[in-house]
Amino acid sequence: MQERRQKIVEFVNRLGTVSFAQLRAAFQEVSEMTLRTDLKALDEERRLVRVHGGAKSVEVVVGTDDFLLRRSLRAAPEKAQIARKALGLLRPDMTIYLDSGSTTTGLAHLIPDERYQIFTNSLSCANELLRLTRARVFLPGGFVNRYSQSLCGVHPMQFISGVNFDLALIGTTSYAEKSGFSCGMEEEAQLKRAVIAQAERSYVLMDAGKVGLKSTFSFASLDDVDGIVSDDALPGEVVTACRARGVQVL
Repeated sequence: MQERRQKIVEFVNRLGTVSFAQLRAAFQEVSEMTLRTDLKALDEERRLVRVHGGAKSVEVVVGTDDFLLRRSLRAAPEKAQIARKALGLLRPDMTIYLDSGSTTTGLAHLIPDERYQIFTNSLSCANELLRLTRARVFLPGGFVNRYSQSLCGVHPMQFISGVNFDLALIGTTSYAEKSGFSCGMEEEAQLKRAVIAQAERSYVLMDAGKVGLKSTFSFASLDDVDGIVSDDALPGEVVTACRARGVQVL
């Protein structure tokens, strides 16, 4: 029993946030009742956190929104595909906001040396953009979230309020029909909302594994964005909901 529960904890920690369906698929030899009992016990031991429809790693819940390095290893092929698709949205002379996250960092690595004005709260993205000689790169300031390697707080909010973006590329921790797009830190959710409000077009970069999950702080619904850039496994119901709202799916 303890060995099984340790494997459940490792599985949840590896993914950050999981649905109960994902747990059932990963532990097919375990009955649904036993799995629910395991989750209850692990929650009481504070080794993970039970949420509606699944579980989260403790690190995500306490506000770290997961370590960037760990996220970069998760769904790596899908994130690379998303980055390549998102690259097609860029045009020279654009003013672009590049959000923090492992997928946006992968995109930053691909951006060609063209005339752009790129604003980002991501230290990892900024590091990738150092190679560009024709683009201007702006960091908004704020305190450093050492886990996600991003800048948060009052200063970036004030800075962003005076900038008009042609294109905003936003990362997300989760997406669910009722809660919309969400993440694990209130400051990051506030900043994402502010950026979307200042952008001519906003696209969320999201692999299909984040669908059906819910994080603590919602920052947008489908009605707030212009498109989703995802891998080829995005569930049909999400694609249908996007089409009904005129949201582009790439």
